[in-house]
Amino acid sequence: MNDTDYMALALSLARRGTGFVNPNPLVGAVIVKDGVIIGQGWHEQFGGLHAERNAFKSCQASPEGATLYVTLEPCCHQGKTPPCTEAILESGISRVVIGVLDPNPLMSGKSAALLRERQIQVTVGVLEAECQKLIRVFSKFITTGRPFVHMKYAMTLDGKIATRTKKSKWITGQEARQQVQMTRQEFSAIMVGVNTVLCDDPALTCRIPGSRTPVRIICDTNLRTPLTSTVVQTAADVPTLIATSCREEARRAPYLERSCTLLDVPTKEGHLDLNALMEALGQKNIDGILLEGGGSLNWSALAQRTVDEMEIYLAPKLFGGDGVTPVGGLGVDLPSEAFLLKNTSVSQVGQDYRIEGEVDYPCLPES
Repeated sequence: MNDTDYMALALSLARRGTGFVNPNPLVGAVIVKDGVIIGQGWHEQFGGLHAERNAFKSCQASPEGATLYVTLEPCCHQGKTPPCTEAILESGISRVVIGVLDPNPLMSGKSAALLRERQIQVTVGVLEAECQKLIRVFSKFITTGRPFVHMKYAMTLDGKIATRTKKSKWITGQEARQQVQMTRQEFSAIMVGVNTVLCDDPALTCRIPGSRTPVRIICDTNLRTPLTSTVVQTAADVPTLIATSCREEARRAPYLERSCTLLDVPTKEGHLDLNALMEALGQKNIDGILLEGGGSLNWSALAQRTVDEMEIYLAPKLFGGDGVTPVGGLGVDLPSEAFLLKNTSVSQVGQDYRIEGEVDYPCLPES
């Protein structure tokens, strides 16, 4: 095995922390001595030991003279746990291989420099792109204070997310729906618009055994979410936040009585100002959002440039007629104004196809 192989193992270990470490990053670590793996670990839960310390804890031999492979630059500051650089220096490790430097501009490169000053060999950039993708949610949150937004929807070959009667169960097959449950586990929150609640009455929970259900966010400008809806009825069990511009205390009171949290958000062109909402959610330590909205909310999110990446499931079927489109709203005027996806990938999930990519926004006209 070589550096790339060991870093790939560290990446696979890091993913085991998915859903349990937010708003901290996913990190994995492997310790190798004389070609033998003697320790490995990952950041298992928020507030717990970091990956490096878990790897040292699992060591089956002395790490003196060994190489540490870690997906993210070790921390050199005191947080909920002591600095990982301290543990590295005490261990006798002679070489550290880092996947990607800390995205925090205040910390980036500091640990690597510190280790080099103490005569430890440091290599940076092994599987860097993969390591960067692993922490994309953390990277945006730590640099902007705003959550990373991942838009997901499923549609037919003719671009419909529901039939003309607004029925949508089911567009994709069981395998794709199971994959969506795994995606839900990855993010701190799941967000929909009130129209989705009115049409589908979803539970918005993660149904993978042992998983953590994300915070539920309902975008509801005029507070129309039914008190009988599943999200309201189960708000005492699953944190449920309703973003609204309604200030009428008499209408707000029943939601508060049912354990919902109401977040006051200003409007923009008759709808919630999603940029203001993102700022407010960031202040609540929500680092990543899975957006499962309908056409109206999806358009608003794209038009207000709050979406970072998209995941689209394409089912090999046709609804025809006046079915519901995944992105509604006014739409763009010219093809050159289209929202594009870059760094795309396509994979097959059961009978369906999944397209993933980062949103590439058109340039704003000069003022």
